[in-house]
Amino acid sequence: MDAGAPIVVPRAELEADPHGACRRYRPLAPFISADDGVLILLRARDVQRLVTDPRTRQVETEFARLRGVTAGPLFDFLERSMLLSNGEAHARRRAPMAPAFAFQMVRALRPRIRAIAEAILERHHGAGGMNLLADYAAALPARTIGAVLGLPDDDIPRFTGWVYRMARALSSSWTPADTPGIEEATRSLTDYVRDRLAERRRAPRDDFLTAFAQSAGDDGGERAAEAVAQVVSVVLAGSDTTRAALTIQVALLLAHPEQWRAVCADEGLVAGAVAEALRYEPSVGSFPRFTVEEIDIDGHVLPAQALVSFSTLSALRDPDLYADPDRFDIRRADHPRWHLVFGGGAHRCLGEALARMELEEGLRALTRRVPGLRTAAPLRVEAFGGIRRVAELPVTWA
Repeated sequence: MDAGAPIVVPRAELEADPHGACRRYRPLAPFISADDGVLILLRARDVQRLVTDPRTRQVETEFARLRGVTAGPLFDFLERSMLLSNGEAHARRRAPMAPAFAFQMVRALRPRIRAIAEAILERHHGAGGMNLLADYAAALPARTIGAVLGLPDDDIPRFTGWVYRMARALSSSWTPADTPGIEEATRSLTDYVRDRLAERRRAPRDDFLTAFAQSAGDDGGERAAEAVAQVVSVVLAGSDTTRAALTIQVALLLAHPEQWRAVCADEGLVAGAVAEALRYEPSVGSFPRFTVEEIDIDGHVLPAQALVSFSTLSALRDPDLYADPDRFDIRRADHPRWHLVFGGGAHRCLGEALARMELEEGLRALTRRVPGLRTAAPLRVEAFGGIRRVAELPVTWA
C-alpha cells in the first residue's frame, strides 16, 4: 500500500525550528520531503533498522550534484573520500586509517588529551574568560588529531580554518553562495596534506603519517590522490564535529546549573553528560543515504534512487526510543548501546572512541579548573542536518 506523496516541508522551516518541525511531523509520517526533493527519515526505529539495510547505500556525489558541483577540488575529494564511498572502495580507503583509531591506541591517548585540555585552560585561566568555541572547543580536537597523525601544533590555525569552511559542504545549510569558499578551502587543505605526505616520504619520522605515506606510495596517480583524500577526511571529521559537540555540551550543562554542579561534584557523571548532550543537541544532525530499491515503511514507500537524509536530530528525541525525550537529563538510563549520533554499519564513525574521550576529558578539565564557569549567551546551533554550526560562546569565571 502506498500512502501517497510525502509531506513537503520548506527547508527554511526545518532550519528555523529543527526540533519543533520533527515534533510536528514525526507522528504523521515516517519521512517527509524537503522542498529540494531530499527525503528525511524521522523515526528512531527506522533510522536504526535502515542504516544497515542493503537496500540503501552511502550517498556518494549525489548531494554535490544536487547543488551544482560536478567538477573541481571539492567534487574530486567527495569522489575519493572514504566518507562517501561504498563496497570495495570504502573498505580499501578506510582500512589504512583504522589502526590510528583502534580502541587500544586511542585509550593510550587519554593522558595526552587530558594534558592538552589542561594546558589550554592554563593559558587562558588568568584572563578570567575565553571564547569557549574558538579558544577551547576548537583547540582540543585539532591538537588531538594533530597528535594522532603527526601534524605540528603551529599548523593548527591554518588547517582548522580550511576545515571549518570545507565542512559547510557536509551541512544541510550549504547554499550555492557558499560553494566558492568551500572550493578554495578544499584546495588549500588538499594541498597542505599532499605536502605533508611528501615531507614524510623525504624525511620519515616515527608517526602515523609517515607509516601511511610509505604504505600509500606516490605513483602520482589515483592511488596517491586517494591517500591524500583519506587524510583530509580524517582531519575534517576529527576537528569540526567534536568542536561543535564540546561547545554544545558545556552550554547545555550551564543552562541546567544543577546538572553542571552535579558533574563538578561527581566525575562519575561525565560520561553520561557527554552521551546526553550528544543526544539532546547532536552536532551531526543527519547522515545521508541513497536507496537502491523501493522500501516500504508502514505503507509509505521510499522510492528507489532517492536521496534520503537519516535524521539523527529527530531520532534522538523520538519518544519511542527515549522517555520524556525533550528533557535534558545527564542521569538518563535509556541510551541504547550504540549511540545513533555516530551512525551505523560499515560507515559508523571511525573516530567514535576518540571523540568520546575528547568530550569527556574536555568536560572533566573544565569542571576541575573552573567549576564557577558561567555564560550570559544562549546556545545557538544552526542547520537541520549534516554537520551543524555553533555560534561563539563567551564564558567567564571568577
